[in-house]
Amino acid sequence: MSFDQLVEEVAEKIKSSMQQTFEIEASGRHVHLSREDIDVLFGKGHELNPAKFLSQPGQFASRERVTLVGSKGALHNVIVLGPARSHTQAEISYTDSNILGVKAPLRISGDIKGTPGIMIMNGSKHVLTDKGLIVAKRHVHVNDKDADKLGVKDKEIVQVEVMSERPLIFDDVAIRVSPQFETFMHIDYDEANACGLKKGTKGRIIKKG
Repeated sequence: MSFDQLVEEVAEKIKSSMQQTFEIEASGRHVHLSREDIDVLFGKGHELNPAKFLSQPGQFASRERVTLVGSKGALHNVIVLGPARSHTQAEISYTDSNILGVKAPLRISGDIKGTPGIMIMNGSKHVLTDKGLIVAKRHVHVNDKDADKLGVKDKEIVQVEVMSERPLIFDDVAIRVSPQFETFMHIDYDEANACGLKKGTKGRIIKKG
């Protein structure tokens, strides 16, 4: 093999490797509200006002903010994400859970059966949910067109190597595949601090076993 061929082969391997990476985003504490709870907290027929559109199509951080109240403390200025959902859900970190004094279980977003409820306040208005408080399980949203390239399938559990200044490998990462997704990994702020996450930090999948 000539030197030029060797250089070309190395370049192709690097290009292929980079195509198998994806950006990692930190997801701070937030709330998804049902239509009914939006009406209670902000007024009948109120529409959430988008402040920033997120990486997942159709999802946005709204200008609306709420307070979560637990037995030990409260979390103020919590972002409400839109659009409205069928069920209200609050996603926090384990650190947040300790502040509230409520033991939130680790769950995939949307899996709220058997989870604790939480009081959500906006000024003097409030709702008390009977379920929906979770610590979100780390996961990778994968567009179905990227699934083959990454070698993954929906609901698979993998490891992800974080390529940061504090590199580490996250275990027990859930894969969620859909044509409605853009390919991004989501972790909470506890996990982001552990790996020194910065904007643009990439990750790559490592197959378990």
